[in-house]
Amino acid sequence: MKKLLVIVFTVLIALPAFAQFNFGLKVGATTTTVPTYNITTGANNIEAVKNAGWGFQGGVFLRLGLKSVYIQPEIVFATNSYEYDVTTVSGTDILKQNFNRLEIPLLLGIKLGPLHINAGPSATVQIGSPKALIDDPNFVEMYRGATYGFSAGLGLDIFKKIIIDARYNGSLSGKFGDKVTIDGQDFKIDSRQPSFTLSVGLMF
Repeated sequence: MKKLLVIVFTVLIALPAFAQFNFGLKVGATTTTVPTYNITTGANNIEAVKNAGWGFQGGVFLRLGLKSVYIQPEIVFATNSYEYDVTTVSGTDILKQNFNRLEIPLLLGIKLGPLHINAGPSATVQIGSPKALIDDPNFVEMYRGATYGFSAGLGLDIFKKIIIDARYNGSLSGKFGDKVTIDGQDFKIDSRQPSFTLSVGLMF
């Protein structure tokens, strides 16, 4: 919390240095590589039904500009759902996991006429825990805390009001938490799945 207050205070102090200050709303769709667990111990087996899944997002952003360069922090709520074939001692079922999270990217951008290019670090905070696919307490611990990655993309500013963005999101932390232990065996879990996002925003 202290670090967040310091960042907010610093941004507020820096606002007068920027020639342009705009607030915006955005919505979009995202396609994400489905998380894989690779759990085949005992009678347990988890296999993704599809390799990728669609989701939606919506949030707010600020654009702080100085000539052709700008900084754009965002706070976005995103949700994705994935289906898995899960085999246990009770049989095989198709189960769904829902992921709800806050994504907080901080982007540095360059405007080239109506075209813009941006990139920067991004934090993801999981909201709640997705449904455990098998009966194991490590599924709850696995999704606690924030993960850190990056976002990079390009887009168009139309009439200086409508913002269209295409963006790639990737991992920097490498591991989701650290590991999950099931039946005495450790499994490393990816911290962030690669994703592509297409969004439309309205800037005021």
